[in-house]
Amino acid sequence: MSNPIPDESPLGRHFGLVALTGVAGAAIAALYLPALWWLSRRLGPESWAARPMTHLALLVVAGLAVSAIARRVGSAGSVELLVDNIHVRGGVAGARELRALIPASLVCIAAGGAAGPEAPLVQTTGTIGSLLADAFGLEPVDRRVLTITGMAAGFTALFGAPIGAAIFALEILHRRGLEYHEALMPAVIGSLCGYAAFVVLTGLGLAPVWTFPAVSALRPVDLAWAAAAGAGAAAVAAAFAAAHRALSSLFARLPEWARPVLGGLGLGLLALASPYALTFGEGQLGAVLDAAPVAAFFAAAALAKFAGAALTVSSGWKGGFIIPLFFVGACLGRLAHAAFPQTNEIVLMAAFMAATNAGVTKTPLGSALVVAGMTGLRLLPTTLIATVVALAFAHRVSLIESQRARALEDAARA
Repeated sequence: MSNPIPDESPLGRHFGLVALTGVAGAAIAALYLPALWWLSRRLGPESWAARPMTHLALLVVAGLAVSAIARRVGSAGSVELLVDNIHVRGGVAGARELRALIPASLVCIAAGGAAGPEAPLVQTTGTIGSLLADAFGLEPVDRRVLTITGMAAGFTALFGAPIGAAIFALEILHRRGLEYHEALMPAVIGSLCGYAAFVVLTGLGLAPVWTFPAVSALRPVDLAWAAAAGAGAAAVAAAFAAAHRALSSLFARLPEWARPVLGGLGLGLLALASPYALTFGEGQLGAVLDAAPVAAFFAAAALAKFAGAALTVSSGWKGGFIIPLFFVGACLGRLAHAAFPQTNEIVLMAAFMAATNAGVTKTPLGSALVVAGMTGLRLLPTTLIATVVALAFAHRVSLIESQRARALEDAARA
C-alpha cells in the first residue's frame, strides 16, 4: 500500500499556527483599539472644540512626543518596510520597532492626525505572525504566509470584512494583483478566526461600520458611471501620491526631530480652516452621509481631509491613509451626484471610496470587498468596475515603493 501524498500547502502544514495567528491578531486589536478610543476622548479635537488654539498647541506637543519616542526608543518602522521584509525574508526580524510604533501611533491618531490605525495595527499583527513563525522554526516561505495572515487579521479587526481583509493583505504587497497565492486560504482562515475572536473579546456586533441609505435598483448606465468614477478616482490617487512626494521632499530638508513638530503645527493650522483636516474620518463620515446636498461642503471636506492626510503621512506622524481615502471618496461621490443629479448617488459613493484607495494602494479586489463589508452595500459589480478602471489609469502611481512582484524563493530553494 502506497504512502498518502503529503499535504504541501502552508495551511495543511500549519493549520493550528494559522488559526493562532488570527486569534493573536484579534487579541492585539482588542487591546490597541480600546486604548486608542480612550486616549482619543482626551486628546482628540472633539474634546477641545471650544478651545481650538489649545488643541493646536496640543498637536505641536504630540509632534514633540513622536520625536522624543523616536530619539529614545528608536525607529517605528513602516508598512513599506514590512512589505519589503515579506518579499526579502518572509517577515520581520524581531519586534524591536513595535516599542516605538505603538506609543507613537496612539499619540498621533488620538491627538487628531489625519491618518488611521490601519497601518500601525497591521504592522503589529504582521509582526506577531513573523514572531510565531520564528518561534516554531518555520522556513521563509511559511514565515511569509503567517506574516500575511497576521496582516489580514489586523485588517479584519478594523474593517469587519474578513474576506476583503484577507485579499487586501495579499494585494497590498504587489502592484498588479496578488501573487502569493499559497497564502490566500491561510489568510482567509486567519481572518475568520481573528474576526470571531475580536467579536467575542470586544462584544461588538456584526453590523457594518457605516450605515448607508438603501440602494435603489441598478440601471445599465450605472456601470458607465462607475467606470467614470474609477477614472476620476485615479486622478485623485495620482494627486495624493504627488502631494505626498512633494511634502516628503520638503520635510526631508529639515532635521528629523523637527518634522513631526512642524507636521503637528501644520495640522493645527489646517484645522482652523476646516475640522475635517483632523482625524482619520471614520467618525466623520456620518456627517457626510447626513449633510444636505451642497456641493461646496463636499468639496471643502474632501480637500481638507486630502490635505490633512497628505501632511500627516509625510511629516513622520504614524498612521495609515486607507480610511482617510475612503472618506475623500465618499465626499467625491456626493459631489459628483450634486453635479449630475440623474446618477445613483450610492453607486458613486461606493465607487469613489473603493477606487480612490485602490488607485493608491493597488488593491482593487480588496478595496471593493472591504467597502462592501464596511457599508453593507451589495454593489460589488459597479464597485469592482471602478477599482479596476482606477488601477488601469493609475498603474504608474506609487506610494508604497516596496510593492513588487513576488520573490523568487522557489528558485532560491531549488
